[in-house]
Amino acid sequence: MLNLPYQLILGSKSPRRQQLLETLGLPFTTRVLEVDESYSDDLQAQEIPLFLADLKANAYLPTLGTDELLITADTVVWIHGKALNKPANKIEALEMLRSLIGATHEVFTGVGITTTNRSIRFYDRTAVTFSQLTEEELHFYIDRYHPFDKAGSYGAQDWIGLVGIESLEGSYFNVMGLPVHKLYQHLKQM
Repeated sequence: MLNLPYQLILGSKSPRRQQLLETLGLPFTTRVLEVDESYSDDLQAQEIPLFLADLKANAYLPTLGTDELLITADTVVWIHGKALNKPANKIEALEMLRSLIGATHEVFTGVGITTTNRSIRFYDRTAVTFSQLTEEELHFYIDRYHPFDKAGSYGAQDWIGLVGIESLEGSYFNVMGLPVHKLYQHLKQM
């Protein structure tokens, strides 16, 4: 168990990130700010979530107390040289899922750990291979699980992960949105 000299703040409304921090046994509070998550098309793969984690951290910094430590994160799904973020609607969700089935994609999560006088940025990468799924299965998943708050339109912990993920190379928790193993190691250095 970590004994940090800071109050931990999670700068995210993601229920999965909250669940992972709770499971890690770290007491924290959640603080949510609306941040424009636009980024340049020049950014590739891990550069995108690192940029967004940093963007979020900078938005929170003016409100951060000297006794607080902020964790920010962002996750993207990367396939065929393109980032899949959160779908805006069912049509986008279907398009994203169709591009993932029967293929391997990468999931990148960028994380920021920020205090008023120090910041650490890191990322993790996981390769995920999906088996073939039918159109009926894709519609069932979207209609039942509403994956509109998830990068790439899916949650590894959801039904589609149970029946569709053939293999993972890397951290499962990274695919959920927070590479807790790396986060824990970095927090030990604070």
